Amino acid sequence: MALRACGLIIFRRRLIPKVDNTAIEFLLLQASDGIHHWTPPKGHVEPGENELETALRETQEEAGLKASQLTIIEGFRRELNYVARKKPKTVIYWLAEVKDYNVEIRLSHEHQAYRWLGLDEACQLAQFEEMKAALQEGHQFLYSTVA
Repeated sequence: MALRACGLIIFRRRLIPKVDNTAIEFLLLQASDGIHHWTPPKGHVEPGENELETALRETQEEAGLKASQLTIIEGFRRELNYVARKKPKTVIYWLAEVKDYNVEIRLSHEHQAYRWLGLDEACQLAQFEEMKAALQEGHQFLYSTVA
């Protein structure tokens, strides 16, 4: 059976909207171990939790962001399936916007750095194709739902 994890693709919008791809910035965290990969906050589902509760808990643990500081974007849910440490893994992501553009990020011991990045830069740092695709789909979803 695949390991299950859940997380949030967190983003912010520039205060002065632009017409280019840099109006939306994604939050990526750099892992402290292994290959020091960059991903949004995520983690394993604990007994008694539903998937969204896991994503919110992990986001608070790993980035210091509380549920009250975020707006979950309705209609976007992306499931990634891959092999990690020789075991199948499924990660479910939702999109979440920070309510305060200048919100403070407080990293846990699991991460050594964070960056807010436009889509192209975020995709360059996200080494895994499935993660790049999730970022691109999230970006496209956000631009397709802007009134």
